[in-house]
Amino acid sequence: MRSLVPVVIAVAVLALVQWLTSTSPYFTYLALVVGVNVVLAVSLNVINGMTGQFSIGHAGFMAVGAFSSAVTSMALNEYRIGFLPAGVEHQFFFIISLTVGGILAAACGFVVGLPSLRLRGDYLAIVTLGFGEIILVIVRNTPKLGGALGLSGKPQHTTLFAVWFTVFLVILFSRRLLTSPHGRNLVAIREDEVAAEAMGVDTTAYKVRAFVVSSFFAGVAGGLFAHFQSIIAPGDSFSFVRSMEIVVFIVAGGLGSTSGAVVAAVFLTLLPDAMRAVFIKFGGDNESLAQSIDQLRKPIFGLLLVLMMLTRPQGLFGTHEAWDWLKPKKKVEPQKGAAT
Repeated sequence: MRSLVPVVIAVAVLALVQWLTSTSPYFTYLALVVGVNVVLAVSLNVINGMTGQFSIGHAGFMAVGAFSSAVTSMALNEYRIGFLPAGVEHQFFFIISLTVGGILAAACGFVVGLPSLRLRGDYLAIVTLGFGEIILVIVRNTPKLGGALGLSGKPQHTTLFAVWFTVFLVILFSRRLLTSPHGRNLVAIREDEVAAEAMGVDTTAYKVRAFVVSSFFAGVAGGLFAHFQSIIAPGDSFSFVRSMEIVVFIVAGGLGSTSGAVVAAVFLTLLPDAMRAVFIKFGGDNESLAQSIDQLRKPIFGLLLVLMMLTRPQGLFGTHEAWDWLKPKKKVEPQKGAAT
């Protein structure tokens, strides 16, 4: 029963926040984008942070979840469940679509991970990069997925509650995974894979499981993203640059730190919009000046990341978690008879 208390509190708080912000579309949109990025960052942290592998194709699994859930949702939209109210029916179909997207992304993660996770280092990165590009090529050449023009006409079921409840579940799962025997084996693989094998850990099996779990949550994030965008196209939203943005989140937050991934994803997602608002304010009514100043966002954004890597290469949190600092420190009492 104690494990259900956080869930009940999260449901109540998120329902209240959604009700209070229902009249602010811009805030809702930013909250949806930030929430999706947090899910992507925490899920990739399972592979790159906890297990110590290097995947740079996370946007590919997001694309699998986005397009498969969108197609499923469009197919289910033609059916009706008579005994359910329309709102409940839509959310029921929405959950099914997200589940389908997550499962298909996890299946792709298993197919890619099973042979490639026997590799190490740069070789794994090349495999995941290739997978992401293959997914984009398939989508561009599949008319049922919208082709190069993208897929439109999807029902937009994503809500602030749905996105941030998923964020809550992913963080809760990541925290409990890290403190479980399974999580300790993942950390052992990260610290020294040869030593872990010598102690009897089936390193390939554990890495594949981590890859599948991470891919599942990436697919769910893709489904959430697809259901609040008017159109999803095989472009920047699922490109290699998008995958590297997710990698930046977890590197800046600290590899292996769930709370660091969350903080970095929130901060780095909101930073460009905040910089745009400041630059446009200084540009005033001069549109050309505002546009020229706005173009400086990306160089300044990159410069901030470079400075951070030079001053704190381990990231904001390193391998620590925010909740570890809340625990009271145990006082070490000197033993009787010990020399002073």
